[in-house]
Amino acid sequence: MAAITPTSMQGTGARGVTVTTLGASDTLTYSAGKMATLILRNGTAGALTPLIDGAGGGNVSVPGLGLVSVAAGYSVPSIAAGATASIPLDSIREYLKGVVTVTGADGISATLLEF
Repeated sequence: MAAITPTSMQGTGARGVTVTTLGASDTLTYSAGKMATLILRNGTAGALTPLIDGAGGGNVSVPGLGLVSVAAGYSVPSIAAGATASIPLDSIREYLKGVVTVTGADGISATLLEF
């Protein structure tokens, strides 16, 4: 189990970016308001469908829909072999309560940028 380490994009100039190769189950820390973006690059030979799941998810009130369960986590749309997906974490924040685990992403390279 690896922890996906964020890279701060604050300041000027170039900086090194931390890239984490994911295994069967990995974790990340979501910091609200940092405009964090998770970038997932699938370098494997097949499509993968990662699941991002916070331990504290339950029901969320959504205007026009009522109560919606986020308990099962956020299923990232399938990432084809050689493709990259980018997820603005603030857009899925309700799925990121408590300890956040990423599964189903074995072999994906993950980069977490905070702005």
